[in-house]
Amino acid sequence: MNIYLIGYRGVGKSTVARLLAERLGWRFVDADLELEQRAGKTIREIFAEDGEPAFRDLESDVLESLSREDCLVVGVGGGGVLRESNRDLLCASGKLVWLTASCETILRRISDDPHSVQRRPNLTRSGGPTEVEQLLREREPIYRALADLTVDTETKDPAALAVQIAADLQLA
Repeated sequence: MNIYLIGYRGVGKSTVARLLAERLGWRFVDADLELEQRAGKTIREIFAEDGEPAFRDLESDVLESLSREDCLVVGVGGGGVLRESNRDLLCASGKLVWLTASCETILRRISDDPHSVQRRPNLTRSGGPTEVEQLLREREPIYRALADLTVDTETKDPAALAVQIAADLQLA
């Protein structure tokens, strides 16, 4: 079994996944970083040079290979659940934990993270708050339907969230 942290960019998937993996003695994988390593370029470069469909194909390849492993805690890219085939793989190979945060918190966290701004493109023409609100509206029903557990990341420390997730999944 694996644990997949899903949710929009900036909700804390990578941070919490790393801490949860340490707590469980499992391996942590950031699916977006894995994708960039395999592609030899950033997500922004993939979008610019090859387009979103090519990025989504690479994303599916990464998730498929990770789903064949065991005892991983994976921070899944925000759009990693958009394809039904990805959703099926993830659900069949582990538990999905949906991390949530308000639009304001997401925007603050994204703007505070220079790596996020440099490595990730806007996904709509508008960018900024309009993009986050639009994509949250589109993606939240998918996240909700997939979640074995939903965790609000607004106010808790990431380490406390890792403890909570391990306990709620009865892995602690």
